[in-house]
Amino acid sequence: MKLLFDQNLSPKLSTRLSDIYPGSQHVKDYELQEAEDPVVWTFAKDNGFTIVSKDSDFEQRGVLYGHPPKLVWVRLGNCSTAQIEEALRKYSVVIHTFYEDPVESVLVIP
Repeated sequence: MKLLFDQNLSPKLSTRLSDIYPGSQHVKDYELQEAEDPVVWTFAKDNGFTIVSKDSDFEQRGVLYGHPPKLVWVRLGNCSTAQIEEALRKYSVVIHTFYEDPVESVLVIP
């Protein structure tokens, strides 16, 4: 399972979390940091990524269109990159289980 971190998250996360989410990347790695949400959505879908974002627009898209791609919606408010990393590590089993779920499209990380 590989994650695609949205522009509202640090590019450092893909490296920091490579031990549990190998192949993960940041939109910046594909020069998509300024891209509109539909472009990022299609890129993730076409390339087998699960999107990780703090953006509620992706949540709405996930509910409306379903998956793929799946979305991990990080609802931590203002927080550090370390806190986001900690949450993604803490919920790694939940995230991996969600990825395998044939029905669910959006996972909210509190």
